[in-house]
Amino acid sequence: MSSTLTLRLCRADYHDPAHTRALVDLLDAYARDSAGGAEPLSDFTKANLPAALQVRPFMFSVLAFDDAQGGLPVGLVNCVEGFSTFACRPLVNIHDVVVAASHRGQRIGEQMLVLVEQLARDRGACKLTLEVLSGNTPAARLYHRIGFENYQLEPSMGHALFMQKWL
Repeated sequence: MSSTLTLRLCRADYHDPAHTRALVDLLDAYARDSAGGAEPLSDFTKANLPAALQVRPFMFSVLAFDDAQGGLPVGLVNCVEGFSTFACRPLVNIHDVVVAASHRGQRIGEQMLVLVEQLARDRGACKLTLEVLSGNTPAARLYHRIGFENYQLEPSMGHALFMQKWL
């Protein structure tokens, strides 16, 4: 763990090679972790993700660097702008939240999510959404602590379930 954390947060520039290298490396570390599926990113994803992000204006990312350790990349949040038909306004889905194992427990995720919220408000978003695996209790605790709740419309119908179908 870093003894003296000097955290620098920024919106990722998908055209900056240092930012895209940090993004791919952090995302690959997350993918290899059990919370990310325990499989490395494919060579295709590593090679093509920066260019794919560059052409998608509805995507944005936040990076965290530990300047006390020479600008070491230690955090990443990837976001996707969606649209709420009920509110007729954009929403922002927080798709990935990554904190390097060496820097967990220092509220880096919380600080990155504060910046994400600011960027979402700047876009006119009505809400933030995210999904978390039920076994990822540290992440779930963080999300609840900063104001996230299970999604529901009418309480008698229960809360939403996140589902997928691979194509």
